[in-house]
Amino acid sequence: MLKINYTPFFIRAYDKLDKNLKTEIKEKIELLKNINNHQTLKVHKLHGRLAKKYSFYINYKVRIVFEYIDKNNVLLHALGDHDIYK
Repeated sequence: MLKINYTPFFIRAYDKLDKNLKTEIKEKIELLKNINNHQTLKVHKLHGRLAKKYSFYINYKVRIVFEYIDKNNVLLHALGDHDIYK
């Protein structure tokens, strides 16, 4: 099981969301903890300035950018629409 850590930027973005979306995000983060679910979440490596980071989809519009700190820890960096890649 991966341990999930959060940046202050991620927490601020999360706090601004409505209750239903927060529930959906919590469910997907729980799935992220088990590496066997990463294919289901469509975890993918990013490129360019985000080359050391990964992303997965919450829904059609919302994504989470994260990085593997080590084999047991993940740091969630950003939450939002496609503009978080810019």
